[in-house]
Amino acid sequence: MDGRVKPGHDEISGRRSFKTILITSALICLLSIGAFAAWVVSLGPLPLAQARQVSTSVVDRNGKLLRAYAMADGRWRLPVDARTGVDPGYVKLLLAYEDRRFRSHAGVDPLALGRAALQLVTRGHIVSGGSTITMQLARLMEPRQERSVGAKLRQMVRAVQLERQLSKDQILDLYLALAPFGGNLEGIRAASLGYFGKEPKRLSLAEQALLVALPQSPETRRIDRHPETARVARDRVLERMIAESVASAEDAAQAKAALVPRLRKPMPVLAPHSADQAIAAVTDAPVIALTLDSGLQKVLEALARDRALALGPELSVAIVAVDNESGDVLAHVGSPDYFDERRAGQVDMTRAVRSPGSTLKPFIYGLAFEDGFVHPESLIDDRPIRFGSYAPENFDMSFQGTVAVRKALQLSLNVPAIELLDRIGASRLSSRLKQAGAGLILPKDEAPGLAMGLGGVGVTLKDLVQLYAGIARLGSSKPLREIVWKDDVREPLRLMDQVAAWQVGNVLIGTPPPENAVHNRIAFKTGTSYGFRDAWSLGFDGRLTIGVWVGRPDGAPVPGLVGRTAAAPILFDAFARTGKLPAPLPKAPKGTLVASNAKLPLPLRRFRPVGELVRAGSDQVLHIQFPLNGSRIDASTGDKQFSALPVKVAGGVLPMTMLVNGVAVGEIDGRRQRLIDPPGAGFVRLTVQDATGAADTVVVRIQ
Repeated sequence: MDGRVKPGHDEISGRRSFKTILITSALICLLSIGAFAAWVVSLGPLPLAQARQVSTSVVDRNGKLLRAYAMADGRWRLPVDARTGVDPGYVKLLLAYEDRRFRSHAGVDPLALGRAALQLVTRGHIVSGGSTITMQLARLMEPRQERSVGAKLRQMVRAVQLERQLSKDQILDLYLALAPFGGNLEGIRAASLGYFGKEPKRLSLAEQALLVALPQSPETRRIDRHPETARVARDRVLERMIAESVASAEDAAQAKAALVPRLRKPMPVLAPHSADQAIAAVTDAPVIALTLDSGLQKVLEALARDRALALGPELSVAIVAVDNESGDVLAHVGSPDYFDERRAGQVDMTRAVRSPGSTLKPFIYGLAFEDGFVHPESLIDDRPIRFGSYAPENFDMSFQGTVAVRKALQLSLNVPAIELLDRIGASRLSSRLKQAGAGLILPKDEAPGLAMGLGGVGVTLKDLVQLYAGIARLGSSKPLREIVWKDDVREPLRLMDQVAAWQVGNVLIGTPPPENAVHNRIAFKTGTSYGFRDAWSLGFDGRLTIGVWVGRPDGAPVPGLVGRTAAAPILFDAFARTGKLPAPLPKAPKGTLVASNAKLPLPLRRFRPVGELVRAGSDQVLHIQFPLNGSRIDASTGDKQFSALPVKVAGGVLPMTMLVNGVAVGEIDGRRQRLIDPPGAGFVRLTVQDATGAADTVVVRIQ
């Protein structure tokens, strides 16, 4: 015998049993892991797209909220950036109360779970849930009614997935957008706006503690239904913050003394007409940026509301303010009160087609200045006159006699304006204004006529503001912009030449202002439509153009409604409420003729109507034969040099003066010809005036 002891039967059986247990345990573990993995896979991807759905928000040029629209199911949920849009004190309080190790854990906090389990065992009830912010976000993304081990396990798995896919800041932002605060308010921004009427960028300690407490039991702590319960919960948060040295006892005591709001506040509704138009135009963006300035919008809405109340119960007021340089709309007030049915508040009167009264007169004078047959200091007759069956009269039914053109425009005399329009042509005025972006509306099957100079055409307040901003821009209008689009390119549109635009502005700034207003600060014009249906006032300084309309939305007449007394005071008040002094108008462009009447060239000293151009005998009407109006002339010789341009004239009485862009360059010779040096590439206005004051003008393009 070798002396070795053979293992007994029991020992062999024990080893086999242990091995079997190990194998079985391993198989069970593998199966469990496989089952768990299969269960995790069955959960599917995180519903991030659905969680990121928010209410459509319309914001101003600086990102401030103008108006938000509830989601399809009626919930208010606004996007939030915890770093820039939320009071840091609130974030600190939230993390201290809900998840102290938020920045360090991987979605699940074992210490918090252990503490919660120990409290459950020792106290017999749940003291704290142990859920992290990430786990709470997982529950909000996939809400479930039951509170079970399986539900908690699901939250833990989802929390880990969230931590793997998102940064801590992204997780916090999502939580702050989804957290329930009672009723249909979701997220910190909706709650702060709904309960405190302000964005959560600055919150008191009392407000911070209340907003920390509400999501734990949002329905039983709703401040509009259970304010006392909400107060108790808020104070409990404050007590715990004292214990954890997050807040001082003194600050907490002051916070406890603050009253809890008992009513919800309405959501912001600034620029409602602009917001409605924006969401109709942009359908796939959660945040739509407008060019409006919320501060200016707010004060002008208040101005419109106050003035409408003073004017009468059925009168409406509309205001548009535009930045001259960019063409951006800074304020858009479509009515005094969006919800006032009596004033048809939801009708946007900035886009309503109405009769402009006398507000088109500055463009008549501008084209007359451009054509060179009249100057602001020229004399013109204001006397009874008839154009076929049309006999214009002044507003006060009187006539001023011979006046300076400057005064005729400042006093808004009708006869001089119609005489000038007869000279330049109503069709030309209409086409020029349309070229500059104004959508003029004429009666069906009617061609432009002299009556359009006194309001016989339809136009909107927005289009008028665009035209007046074109004068402020020295003759080039720019399409107005209200929605901020990517790659938005808007080319300037030709209204009139620079000299003519400056002359119009120089005249309008001298218009007598309303009572108690400062003189020579704002270039403005008023207008009153036929039958006292519309009162207008439009004005500009070197920075802004503002337009005001007053009237009834239904177009009914309002006896005594006059632009000078109803709309002009609102215009001047609007400029005052911008908070800035009026900016000076641009300086006179090069080549502007600034002179008294006595020092003007003889043909410019007095305006002569079209009928006086026809003379007896062999005299013919003055006419520029070459170049033709509207022609393009290739005069380039290279290196930005241009060859002399011949001008040939027929008819007229010698001596004749040649003007280039309104500046006299010499006389036409005896053969009725002259060579001129083009001022450069682009449009050039050529005018010839004879000894009797007759004139003819062509506009050509040098290239």
